[in-house]
Amino acid sequence: MRYKAEKPSVLFVCSSNSGKSPMAAGLMEAAAAGTVDVHSCGTKPGETVNPESAASLAELGIDISSQVPTAVTDEAQRSADVVVILGSYAQLEELPGTRYERWEIEEPSLRGIHGEERMRLVRDQIAAKVRGLQQELTGR
Repeated sequence: MRYKAEKPSVLFVCSSNSGKSPMAAGLMEAAAAGTVDVHSCGTKPGETVNPESAASLAELGIDISSQVPTAVTDEAQRSADVVVILGSYAQLEELPGTRYERWEIEEPSLRGIHGEERMRLVRDQIAAKVRGLQQELTGR
């Protein structure tokens, strides 16, 4: 597989860039250990990272608490080899030359699961998808 730069790059996008996309970025950074360039953005960025999202990753030794939500740009999309859109709220116009994937994440709160348990379930769904993408991009 050919990449746009020396190593593959992934841009994770959700609507607020405060929950799912920073979680995915943190999980990818941990899994890829420097072999993938990782970024996250939002279509309507919030003010801060969701504390529950940060806490669920802190359980795994991953710290995303200091990240600041940022807006997605065309340049960020163009420079990524893969743009992963998490959930159904974020909408992007796909740019030519960039691969897009949409990861639907099942929402545990619809089954009455809330709080820490909800975040762990969301985290674990994202982590499984991240591992698959990381293995595809790095071959390991």
